[in-house]
Amino acid sequence: MKKILLFIISIALFGVAEAKKPATPIHRVMSANIRITGLADDANTPNEWDNRKEYMIDVIRSYKPDVVMMQEVIYDSYAYCKKELKEYFAFGFEGPEMDPYTEGYHLIGKNVIFLRKDRYELVSAGCYWLSDDPVIAGSISWNTNRARHANWVRVIDKKSGKQLRLIDIHLDHKSKEAKVNQAKLIVREAAQYQEDFPQIICADFNSRKSDEQVIHFTTNGWTDCYDALHNGVEYGRTAHAFKGKNHPKPGARIDYILTKGAAKALSCQVLTDHRGEVYPSDHYFMLAEIIVE
Repeated sequence: MKKILLFIISIALFGVAEAKKPATPIHRVMSANIRITGLADDANTPNEWDNRKEYMIDVIRSYKPDVVMMQEVIYDSYAYCKKELKEYFAFGFEGPEMDPYTEGYHLIGKNVIFLRKDRYELVSAGCYWLSDDPVIAGSISWNTNRARHANWVRVIDKKSGKQLRLIDIHLDHKSKEAKVNQAKLIVREAAQYQEDFPQIICADFNSRKSDEQVIHFTTNGWTDCYDALHNGVEYGRTAHAFKGKNHPKPGARIDYILTKGAAKALSCQVLTDHRGEVYPSDHYFMLAEIIVE
């Protein structure tokens, strides 16, 4: 009888311990191409930066992301986002290639990573350029239309104590040669980390999932979160030119959230928010819920 009683007590205590075991924290990761500001095509339209910037911040905040990886950030948009998103710290704007300039767009829109101050502690961070000379800022190779770069941070999650790495990317928009070689460089650089080390990419790849440059990621250990969680059924156009569902031409998703190692996505969605004619950007943003196993 004592043995039976002890067995019942041990099972009960095990159940209590399992119930108290903390759930694996979720990282809410957003990819957001916010569009270069000051473009002539946007002047005097709802698409102009001053007409959409407040709504853009409202949309970002409404999804409560832990991480926002932006593309096409320049001086005025960086200053505004940094001022408005006070609960985040930012990495990835300043760099030696920007020193000669004090304003405007010089064919280099930066990939800036915003991280919640109460969630992450910075371990290390860096930038490399998508060229055959990646340590030289502003370097250009492979017929790329302009200089492209990757910004990355390595952080500790204060909730779990685990480390993860976040990489923000914008591939070339014209040259296939550039896109393929840029993808190969990113995959090779990330491969220096242990196979199970959690890494997350947010990107405007300017590419369909069937393109060689995207396949290079997915055949080298990276998972396309949207594709994996939607059974290969594609969303359609994400670069919608401020037309949303009314865009006259069919298109494909060119915005991505990828994971590698112990980082696994539980959900991934395309965010189609708009307020009448006003959209946060000419790209739909994306959001994934990711755990580090």
